[in-house]
Amino acid sequence: MNENGTDKLVNDFPSKIRDAYGSNKNLAKILDQGIEMLFYLEEDAFERKQVQNVVAALRDVAVVLRQSE
Repeated sequence: MNENGTDKLVNDFPSKIRDAYGSNKNLAKILDQGIEMLFYLEEDAFERKQVQNVVAALRDVAVVLRQSE
């Protein structure tokens, strides 16, 4: 990806976060929850929806990061 494309992704990232998660703080909270889950994930430790939210957030970040390569 060229420099202008990367710049656009970087510049658009905050608005994508706001659109999907409401704020950087909300996304960070979901990602923190994901880190906790990786250490303590046991059956019935978290609700299925909580795990799905973390997976969706990680996938969104991964997509943006891949597009910036």
